[in-house]
Amino acid sequence: MTVEEFRDVVALWHVNETRDTDVVLAACELVVAGVDGPAVSMLAGASLKHAWEEVPPLMEDALRELGLDHHEYRSDGGREEGLRLMARRTLAGEMSPRELAEWVHQHFSHDLPEAEELAALRDIYETLEYYPELSPADVDADVMAEVRRITS
Repeated sequence: MTVEEFRDVVALWHVNETRDTDVVLAACELVVAGVDGPAVSMLAGASLKHAWEEVPPLMEDALRELGLDHHEYRSDGGREEGLRLMARRTLAGEMSPRELAEWVHQHFSHDLPEAEELAALRDIYETLEYYPELSPADVDADVMAEVRRITS
């Protein structure tokens, strides 16, 4: 486990794509990989049975120790971390532009300002018959432009 991989686990945690126990197990992998310190070790030592209550208060110190930004659980900042991760995956070809737009709409609807344009593009995908001047490839290109903005 690298610090970057741990950052991704935390980003997924913020958007309910991973569980508190996954964060604890990822912290354990960091310790095994030799990336440890007092705060990361405390997070790795959290109870899996009670991870839902033990993980949130341990996150800030562990993330700071790793040089990563901390956001309150499910805050807009944390959800934006999840958005950036999924945008990076789209750039890497792991998701299609349409899949990303759908994911954004499912997770944030139109409630996360940073993701609003992607949510709107998902709506365009769903109503392309009303936009004769647009093709799915045009919307894909708009999604990718937004992905580049989010990941820059």
